[in-house]
Amino acid sequence: MALTPEKKVKNKVVKLLKDHGAYYFFPASYGMGRSGVPDVVCCYHGKFIGIECKAGDNKATALQLKELAAIREAEGVTFIINEENVGVLDEYLKNNGNADDRFRDVLR
Repeated sequence: MALTPEKKVKNKVVKLLKDHGAYYFFPASYGMGRSGVPDVVCCYHGKFIGIECKAGDNKATALQLKELAAIREAEGVTFIINEENVGVLDEYLKNNGNADDRFRDVLR
C-alpha cells in the first residue's frame, strides 16, 4: 500500500522525534478519543508539544485549531508541520525545545 502524502509527513516527524529522544504517541481520535487533537503528542525537555501534520496546501480544521489553541493556553507548544517546514521542528528539537523568533511562523 502506498503512503499518503500526510503519512509521509508523519513519518518524517516521528523520525525526528526518535532521533532526538522525545517521548511521543498518536492519540486515538475514535471511540473514547477526542476529535481535533493533534496527530502527534509529545514531551521533550519538559515541554508538552502538539504536532498537527498536513500535506501540501492542506490547512488545519477549525476544531484542530481550537485544540492547538487550548494546548498553547496551557503553556504547551504547537506546530503545524508539512513537507516544507519539517526542518523547523528539527531546529526546535536541536535547540532543546527552546523557542525563539525562528519558530514564530510555525508555533501557532
